[in-house]
Amino acid sequence: MKLLLIIIANDDANKVLNALLKEQYFVTKMASTGGLLSSGNTTLLVGTEEEKIQNAIDIIAKYSKTRKKTLPTNNANEYGIFSSFPVEVNISGATIFVLNVESFMKY
Repeated sequence: MKLLLIIIANDDANKVLNALLKEQYFVTKMASTGGLLSSGNTTLLVGTEEEKIQNAIDIIAKYSKTRKKTLPTNNANEYGIFSSFPVEVNISGATIFVLNVESFMKY
C-alpha cells in the first residue's frame, strides 16, 4: 500500500480530483498554503496499491500545468540604489510524494 501526497495548484485541483475519482481512487482533499508565493494550494491524499501509482501520476500530469508568473522585486544595484523590475518565475502545477504505508484500516 502506498500514499500519494499531492500538492497541487488550486487552478488544477478540481480537474485532477474529478479524474482520480472517475478512476475510482479514494481521495481526501485539504486546503493548504505555501511555497515561493505563499499562494493557495490543494493537498490531495490518495491511498492506493503500488501497481496503480503510475496511472495516478499520469492523471495528475495530464491535468496539472506548470505556469509562469511575473513578480515585482526590489533589488539594490552595486551603488545601493533600489530599483523595481518584474521577475518571471515558474510555478509547479503539482508536487507528488509517494510514501510507504505500514498499515491501513478502514472502518
